[in-house]
Amino acid sequence: MSNAGLLLLLSAGLWAAWLLITRRLSTAAEKTRLFWDDALIDAIRRPVSWLIWLWPAAFSLGIVIDNTSDYSSAFLISIRHLMLIWTFTWVLLRLITNAENAICLTAKDATSINVVSKVLRLVVLVVGGLALMQNLGLSLSGVLTFGGVGGLIVGMAAKDLLANFFGAIMIYFDKPFKLGDWIRSPDREIEGVVEKIGFRMTVIRTFDKRPLYIPNSVFSSIVVENPSRMLNRRIKQTVGLRYQDAAVISHVVDDIKAMLSVHPDIDTRQTLIVSFDNYGPSSLDILIYTFTKTTGWVEYKAIQQAVMLEVVKIVHRHGADFAFPTTTIRMANTPQSQRGHEPGQSAQLTA
Repeated sequence: MSNAGLLLLLSAGLWAAWLLITRRLSTAAEKTRLFWDDALIDAIRRPVSWLIWLWPAAFSLGIVIDNTSDYSSAFLISIRHLMLIWTFTWVLLRLITNAENAICLTAKDATSINVVSKVLRLVVLVVGGLALMQNLGLSLSGVLTFGGVGGLIVGMAAKDLLANFFGAIMIYFDKPFKLGDWIRSPDREIEGVVEKIGFRMTVIRTFDKRPLYIPNSVFSSIVVENPSRMLNRRIKQTVGLRYQDAAVISHVVDDIKAMLSVHPDIDTRQTLIVSFDNYGPSSLDILIYTFTKTTGWVEYKAIQQAVMLEVVKIVHRHGADFAFPTTTIRMANTPQSQRGHEPGQSAQLTA
């Protein structure tokens, strides 16, 4: 029993020394520009701390069993092997997570980093699981054979899950959108910002802050629009002038076009149209069609407002005004309406 207590005391000393070493390593790593040293030190700190306590504890348990009972402590050899495999797997998983978080801070394509890290975690878990099973005495060939038959059965039973998995793979490689993109679907009532792309579903936050959980298989059968990748935003307005302003309409068109051509927020490399477009029921319609340099919604609305206010100034500068719906009614002469009218005339009312 004294040996067991000595091992536990040794564990405490090793643990204290390990804490001191990792703190100094962390301090030194913070002074470097590399992120791998910080990621590695943080990854090994906790798993090794647990191993420092559990490994001697397993030896101590073996000593106690051998000295106090007739049972064999040989099974603890397998447990110690499992501890090593578990610690190594845990370190790799933490290292992958730390590296992912560090790279995503500076990477332009966080979605690709996310999928690579998930694949690496899956590989580590599979290899670690196989190593654990082998140390437990299971035949890997039998496990792989059972996995092939079981995979067929599971695949038939979980076809929707597999469809979502392959849908995630399609999203990762085709990249119709990535984290942070604003997307919408004309086929479904889907619109919002992509928050998470998982192996089973994608989470979208709508503009009224509700989360949408969409199975990845849906994206293989719907049209997805990605407004985040637009190059410009369009201003398309129809301005209606009164029919009595027909004499100045060409001057109004020319001045609006000149104003847009020198506007600092209008992209003149894109299509720019200002033209007399239509004879409306109550107005002469001018089409304004142009694009802003910005794609930001708030900034775009401010530019659109400034442009439309300039249009108002141009129209009024030429003595013209905007039309509004009017109706002209011609009434046939009646005995009550004939006063003040010659025979055969009609009364006219404009509203």
